Amino acid sequence: MNATDRTPADLLRSALAADPARPLVTFYDDATGERVELSVATFANWVAKTANLLQGELSAEPGDRLALLLPAHWQTAVWLLACASTGVVADVGGDPAAADLVVSGPDTLDAARACSGERVALALRPLGGRFPKTPDGFADYAVEVPSQGDRFQPYAPVDPEEPALIVAGAEHTGAEVVERARAEAAGLGLTGPGSRLLSGLGYGTWEGLSAGLYAPLASGGSVVLCRHLEQLGEDALAKRIESERVTATRRHAS
Repeated sequence: MNATDRTPADLLRSALAADPARPLVTFYDDATGERVELSVATFANWVAKTANLLQGELSAEPGDRLALLLPAHWQTAVWLLACASTGVVADVGGDPAAADLVVSGPDTLDAARACSGERVALALRPLGGRFPKTPDGFADYAVEVPSQGDRFQPYAPVDPEEPALIVAGAEHTGAEVVERARAEAAGLGLTGPGSRLLSGLGYGTWEGLSAGLYAPLASGGSVVLCRHLEQLGEDALAKRIESERVTATRRHAS
């Protein structure tokens, strides 16, 4: 990654320029058997489309707060980087009533209705599938995002010193996210390109976000992000670590 990268969106652009074909996020849901692998290029395309949805269709502006009511999931990672691309503050698990807009999974729709602004729902179905019936009061992400543009340009440059992320009540600027992720990468076993971290942590803490997205991105590595990892037996986990060429693991919060 480049020393001049100041925001998570900068990190993604550098990763795309360096090696667009390498894996970035490999996602498993051990409750459903789902596996999705996204290269840097594929992930960046999802981010661009989502950022265009945010800025264009949802009229989100820099500094707006987005309550992100999603679990650790590849689509959550996409939304985090889309927020970083537009200057929108991603408030992970935040109060929808205090947010300008909300993005919700299928299990938090009732809580999300407290948001008076735009509401987006994700079914979190395999292959990014849509809801059988769009929830009342929400736009279905899987319906809205495919038609968005593959390239994104913010209306105004994103200020790395402005708030970018809120997690567990703590606010971080874009620059702080990048600096902290870089500083923590080696301690997570991410020593550079080719490093591959398996994370079973949720996204509700900085530790989970760092292991599950930001540190792999900042170090040129990749993440095997596992939801419901506790349902996987030790033998199956060992096979996954071998087959996915995992070089480090973070299964439990420290």
